[in-house]
Amino acid sequence: MIGGADLSSKFALDVQGVNQLKLDAKQSSPEALRAAAQQFEAVFMNMLMKSMREATPQDGMFDSDQTRMYTSMLDQQLTQRMASRGVGLADVMVRQLSATLQAPGGAGATSDQPAAQAVPPAARSGDAPAHVEAFVQRLLPHARAASAGSGIPAQFMLGQAALETGWGKAEIRGADGQNSHNLFGIKAGSGWRGRTVDIVTTEYVNGKPQKQVDTFRAYDSYADAFRDYANLLHTQPRYQNVIAQGQDAAGFARGLQQAGYATDPNYAQKLISVIRQFDQV
Repeated sequence: MIGGADLSSKFALDVQGVNQLKLDAKQSSPEALRAAAQQFEAVFMNMLMKSMREATPQDGMFDSDQTRMYTSMLDQQLTQRMASRGVGLADVMVRQLSATLQAPGGAGATSDQPAAQAVPPAARSGDAPAHVEAFVQRLLPHARAASAGSGIPAQFMLGQAALETGWGKAEIRGADGQNSHNLFGIKAGSGWRGRTVDIVTTEYVNGKPQKQVDTFRAYDSYADAFRDYANLLHTQPRYQNVIAQGQDAAGFARGLQQAGYATDPNYAQKLISVIRQFDQV
């Protein structure tokens, strides 16, 4: 275990320890990632403690600048020890960052091919924002795997995932911040037996947007999400025309909307625009 992994034995203001943590983190090791997440959790908890102190009256006869300074130091040490036990925030961060590091083209990639060769031309052009490139690099392998088993073009699935999540910026998460991996906005109907997530979403009723709480499916991985999406289109009779037009972006998008996949009256046109950003996957 590296030095930063056990925060309980560290002084909260240990500058040398922080510098060592930065050096370790550059190696992209799981231990360094865990230590960095725990350090962030400690900082976050210290901010909470500070807010609580500020909300407490401090005009007693024993209050002074000196006592407030020592109280602040004590709070930092307390939150450091609390973070070593964990409140769950570090675990969430480790899961999210580990997925990024292990994605193709990420810090943990070991492929013999350059990462750019695995990215669609439209997404690796000089004009593509960094978050778009990261989105494609992370999900392209799963899209290709689902395409091989379903016949649905990978760029169509990537395009819809991009539209539903804003290129990964607005993925569906639970109240605890845990990622549902639901890239396609698939709701949990009565037949769903897996995990679920309740969120506020926008639905169009008679052409007008309305906010409402809906229950969505949650998956253990992005690969599971792609497989379930492909299975949904193949097993639901209302999507048979979508599969029949699977090689035409416009027909695919309009077929989805006509089948009732989304209530947004402009959904098909939006999806077509996104799909056409991919020259070929």
